[in-house]
Amino acid sequence: MNQTLPGAARIAGLEVYVPPGRLGTGQLEQQLAAASPGFRVPKGLIGRVTGIRTRSVMGATEQASDLAAIAAAKLLADRGLQPADVDLLLFASASQDMVEPATGHMVAAKLGMGCPVMDIKNACNSLLNGLEVADALIGAGRYRRVLLVSGESPSRAVRWSVPDQETFAASFPGYTMSDAGCALVLEPADADDDSGSRVLGTGFTAKSSHWSVGTLATGGSVAPRDPEATYFNMDGEKLKDAFLDLGRGILDETLVRLGLTWSDFAVVCVHQVSAPYRDIFARGAGVPQEKLVRTVEEYGNMASVSLPLQLKVAQDLGRCGPGDLVALVGLAGGVSLGIAVVRL
Repeated sequence: MNQTLPGAARIAGLEVYVPPGRLGTGQLEQQLAAASPGFRVPKGLIGRVTGIRTRSVMGATEQASDLAAIAAAKLLADRGLQPADVDLLLFASASQDMVEPATGHMVAAKLGMGCPVMDIKNACNSLLNGLEVADALIGAGRYRRVLLVSGESPSRAVRWSVPDQETFAASFPGYTMSDAGCALVLEPADADDDSGSRVLGTGFTAKSSHWSVGTLATGGSVAPRDPEATYFNMDGEKLKDAFLDLGRGILDETLVRLGLTWSDFAVVCVHQVSAPYRDIFARGAGVPQEKLVRTVEEYGNMASVSLPLQLKVAQDLGRCGPGDLVALVGLAGGVSLGIAVVRL
C-alpha cells in the first residue's frame, strides 16, 4: 500500500540518544572468546565481514523505554514543548521493555505525559512505518502533534556463550547490533505552501514468506519460556537473498510518482546492517555513493534508529538542512522494504 497524496505532516524536530557505553569489535571478540571456551572465535572475522569498529551498549539498569525517553526529553526541551503539548505518542521499535503492556506507556510515564499511546512494530522498519502512521493520522485530523520515538536494546539478545560454528553463524548478526534511542516531533505541514517542509510520499513492500530467516522468538506464543529463544537466530546469507528478492521496484515507483531521481536528494539514508551490504544495496538500488551517510562503522546496526541517526549526523555535518530533500530507505526482517521522501 503506497501513499499517493502529498504528506500532511512535517518533521518539526529530531533527536538521537547514543548511550555512552562503547564496545569495540576487538573487545567483543575477546568477550565472546572468554564466554566460549570450547569454541575458537576467528580473530578479526567480525570486523572484516561487517566493517564495524565499535558499537554502543546501554547501561545494565537501562531499558528500551529509557533510551526513547532520554531522546524525547531533550527534543521537547529544545523545542520548548511541555508534556501536555503532545497529542499522541508512538513507540516504534524492534525492541520493547516487555510483551505487555505497550512500551509506549513506559515512555509516556517517564515523560509525565497523559496522551494516548500505541506501539508500532515491524523489525528495523518500525520507525519508518511509524512515520507513515503519524503522517496519516495528522492528515486525517486525528492529532495535531505526534511524538514518534524508538528505543532499541538489541544488546540484550546477543549470544555470548557459543558452543560451535553452527551456533556462531546463526548468532552472527547479533554481533553487529547497537543500542540507541530517538525521538521525532511531527506537526501539520503548511497547507498553503507546497514547497514547504513535509513528508512528500512513502512506499512500502514486503515478502513475508521469508519471515523465518531471521528471528528473535522469545516472548510470544511460539516460545514463551525457552531460554534459547532469547537470542538472535538468523541465516545471514538467506537474509541477503530475501532482501534481493524484494527488488528495487517500490523505490523506483515512489521516485517516479514524485517526479524525483536520486540526484535530487541532499542525502539518502539507508538502513545499515553492515558496511559491505550497505554499499551493495546502494549500488543495486542506483543510489550514488556520495549521497550515503556512513554510520555503521562507528555506531553499529541500530535497528530502527539507524535512519534517524543518519539524518541527525547529516544535519550536524551540514550535509542537509531546511528546504533539502532527504530519502529514508528501510530494510527489515520479515522481510520488508520501505522509503519515505521528506523535505526538511
